[in-house]
Amino acid sequence: MVLLHVLFEHAAGYALFAVKEVEEIGMLLPQVEGSVLNVGKFNSVVKLAAFFPFKSAQAALENINAISEGVVHADLKLFLETNLPSGGKKKALLGVADGKIGAALQEELGLSIQTGGVVAEILRGVRLHFHSLVKGLTAQAASKAQLGLGHSYSRAKVKFNVNRADNMIIQSIALLDQLDKDINTFSMRVREWYGYHFPELIKIVSDNSTYCKLARLIGNRKELSEESLETLEEVTMDSAKAQAILEASRSSMGMDISPIDLINIESFSSRVVSLTAYRQELQEYLRSKMGQVAPNLAALIGEVVGARLISHAGSLTNLAKYPASTVQILGAEKALFRALKTRGNTPKYGLIFHSTFIGRAAAKNKGRISRYLANKCTIASRIDCFSEVPTSVFGDKLRDQVEERLSFYETGETPRKNLDVMKEAVAEASEVAAEIKRRLEKKEKKKRKREKRRLEALSTGEAEEEEVEVKKLKSNGDAEAHENGEAEATVVKKKKKKAAAEDVKVKEEEEEEDVMTNGVDEAAPAKKKKRKIEAVEPEVKEEAEEQEPEQTEKKKKKKKKKAEDDE
Repeated sequence: MVLLHVLFEHAAGYALFAVKEVEEIGMLLPQVEGSVLNVGKFNSVVKLAAFFPFKSAQAALENINAISEGVVHADLKLFLETNLPSGGKKKALLGVADGKIGAALQEELGLSIQTGGVVAEILRGVRLHFHSLVKGLTAQAASKAQLGLGHSYSRAKVKFNVNRADNMIIQSIALLDQLDKDINTFSMRVREWYGYHFPELIKIVSDNSTYCKLARLIGNRKELSEESLETLEEVTMDSAKAQAILEASRSSMGMDISPIDLINIESFSSRVVSLTAYRQELQEYLRSKMGQVAPNLAALIGEVVGARLISHAGSLTNLAKYPASTVQILGAEKALFRALKTRGNTPKYGLIFHSTFIGRAAAKNKGRISRYLANKCTIASRIDCFSEVPTSVFGDKLRDQVEERLSFYETGETPRKNLDVMKEAVAEASEVAAEIKRRLEKKEKKKRKREKRRLEALSTGEAEEEEVEVKKLKSNGDAEAHENGEAEATVVKKKKKKAAAEDVKVKEEEEEEDVMTNGVDEAAPAKKKKRKIEAVEPEVKEEAEEQEPEQTEKKKKKKKKKAEDDE
């Protein structure tokens, strides 16, 4: 007799279900298939043996990550060891959904594992009726747990360094290719449209962007004169072409065109010119992004070809996993399978053909240099993918090696050994990485200081606000209790403020007098002193005039007394 238990992993926790005892598990399959949709029938086949709820969302995320990677978590191990029957006549058999976790459980716990067949049908029924089989769990709670765990699991999977995102490179190179096609199509439309009016311009100017600029600038060719020759030279960057355009406009075979048609042609030309300018900006963005994400690959093979390789592989990690033989023919899959089908010659290169190295090599050496270049591209992509500090040192060294190999095929000059070159590269890369880390640490310190100052400023601001609120509350309470006293206090405060303001003004005047040393500034205080002296003099005169009559009266009295004494 076999006792089958089924392990079900849910967002709420682990569940262990005991299945009806049967001699052969295969005989149970039709019964399970017939009872999956009906809860009552399914309960007669399956019974909940044990349930282990997750303590927190973090615990649920850790367990689900372990299951997805095929690792037995400590919680799962404890749960199975506690609840699975061990020993006895009945042989325990554990059914799991994933073969990877089943192999890990078999190795870890020594259990008999079964996957597929009746186990898959039972798990389908458990998944459908799980909230009914577990007491205290509602369908709404189960769906909420699944939604929360799904979000956190996806967030954890997607979470990585934003600056090293190779998705931006994939989108940028795809948009660059699309813009090239669109600009080419639109430029041909402008050439055909404006060619009715000025057909000679097509032969003089071959560049699409320049043609659109000239179509917008010239407009009606009959209005073109010697005065517009300078502006034509600025656009064409060639005086001979500008003169040829001017002469062709005078003897053109084109038809006359109405102003409304010219307005539409100029508007469309402006759009094409703006698209061309945006394409240049996008290429600069792609160059800077490749310098951040894959600097060694960009230094070795160029930004555009490196971005195409990453885009074709799906990501930088996928490209790093590819062997050199795959990188060599990446982009030439159709030719490869066609050659295998027809038993012809397989392609020698794919996307790396656009590199300058293969173009410079002789016809007999193209296959050899493409194989060598693919080898170096694989090394560069692996360094970029798994290095902590991105530097272009290895890419420059690998590029030098390809150059040496190219010259070896042409002249026979022996290149340097790979070991010596890599030793130099490792030494230089360690120095550059140390310098970059030092700069990053400095930036981090500055950032911390700014954050600390900001927090201090916020804390002081909050403290001041609390003090102001306390003062307001106190003042309101005092106002209700002592209105007269408060009024007097406010008057006193106002007087103090006025006195303080006057003192400040006096001090400012004194400082200005000390600072000003020019003749005009010196003359002004002198005049003030004269005015003060003149104002003092009349007061002294008045006092003297008042004192004079008193003195005369005293003298007269003294004379009278002397006369009386003499008599």
